[in-house]
Amino acid sequence: MTDRDWETEMKKIDRAMGKVSDDTLVASAKAPVASSAAFRTGSVSPPTAKSRFGMFARLGLAVALGVGIAFWPYGARCGAGLAAYLGAVLVLVTAGGWSAISAWGHRSGRTHVLALLILVWGLVLASIEVLPRVGYAIPTVSHPADWTCS
Repeated sequence: MTDRDWETEMKKIDRAMGKVSDDTLVASAKAPVASSAAFRTGSVSPPTAKSRFGMFARLGLAVALGVGIAFWPYGARCGAGLAAYLGAVLVLVTAGGWSAISAWGHRSGRTHVLALLILVWGLVLASIEVLPRVGYAIPTVSHPADWTCS
């Protein structure tokens, strides 16, 4: 180990603490602490009402797309219909991720959870169509193994 004399070190610390008044110690203990490094450095401003509206608007559009895609009106078995459906699912996953990131930045827990549920819903929809076609799941009549129409 080291050859330090801890008794001497502790005496130095006691002398340094003796020079500081109790009022100064109490005032520094009650100083507000910033919630994150970004707010301390001033590189990120706190959320405003306008930015919260944007967060809820993104989430609302993602929820609308998530509900609407369950009622997809076109054929999505193969070909261009499948490509359009998977494109819409990609937009849903992107909207869910974007909403989740926005909600995380605004420290909005419920909104973040809802956005993550939308993200997972999009991944489930994508996996239902993609997994039978790549050989990981059993193909069915509504989800064949072919990407193109015969």
